[in-house]
Amino acid sequence: MRRVAIVGAGMTPFAEHFELGIKDLIPQAYADCVGSVDKGITKSEIQAAWIGELSTTDGFPAGILADTLDLVDIPVTRIENACATGNDAIRNASLAIASGYCDVALVVGADKVRETSTDGTFWEWSAMTRDAAWDFPLGLVAPANFALHVNRYLHESPATKEHMAMVAVKNHFHALRNPKAQLRYEITVEQVLAAPIIVEPFGLYDCTPQSDGAAAVILVAEELADRYTDKPVWVRGVGLGMDRVMHQHKSDLTSFAPSVKAAKAAMAMAGCGPADIDVAELHDCFTGVELITYEDLGFADRFEAYKLVEQREHYVGGSIPVNPSGGLKAKGHPPGATGVAQCYELFNQLRGHAENQVDGARIALAHNIGGPTAVSAVTVLSSVKG
Repeated sequence: MRRVAIVGAGMTPFAEHFELGIKDLIPQAYADCVGSVDKGITKSEIQAAWIGELSTTDGFPAGILADTLDLVDIPVTRIENACATGNDAIRNASLAIASGYCDVALVVGADKVRETSTDGTFWEWSAMTRDAAWDFPLGLVAPANFALHVNRYLHESPATKEHMAMVAVKNHFHALRNPKAQLRYEITVEQVLAAPIIVEPFGLYDCTPQSDGAAAVILVAEELADRYTDKPVWVRGVGLGMDRVMHQHKSDLTSFAPSVKAAKAAMAMAGCGPADIDVAELHDCFTGVELITYEDLGFADRFEAYKLVEQREHYVGGSIPVNPSGGLKAKGHPPGATGVAQCYELFNQLRGHAENQVDGARIALAHNIGGPTAVSAVTVLSSVKG
């Protein structure tokens, strides 16, 4: 299999883009991505494209991508895999290049979530990422779904709601320096703990906002990387993990089995381990999920994630900086775009010009988990081929 490099990455601000639709956001992310390619790239050089998108409010995503970017002469594939969509789209494009199917590929993630809550479309969209036959009719939308896990985790581990609050405080602090983040303001542990409860144990500040936005990356085969940049970022490993859909069929609610499987697969392909990761963008859709994920990815021992938090090792400057972009919690979370935006952040980190730069970052990890905690995608990136 051929090595694969990212040579460009871009994104829109994540926000409540009431005045913009998917057809506006995709070209903006694409333009930002193309503008980041050091030696330039033309549209005619792109041989295939993938779009990650969950919302169906704007019609047919593959057609919209082809139409708005004038890519009607190449194959465009839509990927939808709950909140793991973004990194799964990158996985599919990477494997296509690695196999020799194409040499240059575009991946775009985009979603409009903020406006869907006012009509029945929101519930249709929510049902797409749940077990529509059993869990969804009982009210197991995302907060309740993840609360089942986090409540059990808090019961069995020394972690507390205060530790969850400290995760929220950290991600808001990181977002302050990110001009594309949605929630650019600081909060305190006291504010988090005093906020209205959404579903126990999550208060308002434990939850990611609804967001609109798009992100894009351009991937190329190794032999073409020098044509586009002298500082490529290498896709060293990709992984996808699955689990049972219904919670009563899961073996352990204090861990996300898909994350464990996806991380092991991606790190094995990359030839690295948890201790080698210099910076990570994790799927903190809820603060307690970030805590559990520290353990699932091997950054902390079983039930000891709280120690990383207490020692502030998860901040930029710590031993394992997590979500220097602000994460889903503060940067925002348009699901189809989230994983692609994580790789945008890590592309900048590994090239040394991120807003919250991690000194000496050489290996980075992006992680999504979605659906009724039934799917996870992990991507390992590096500034060196390996």
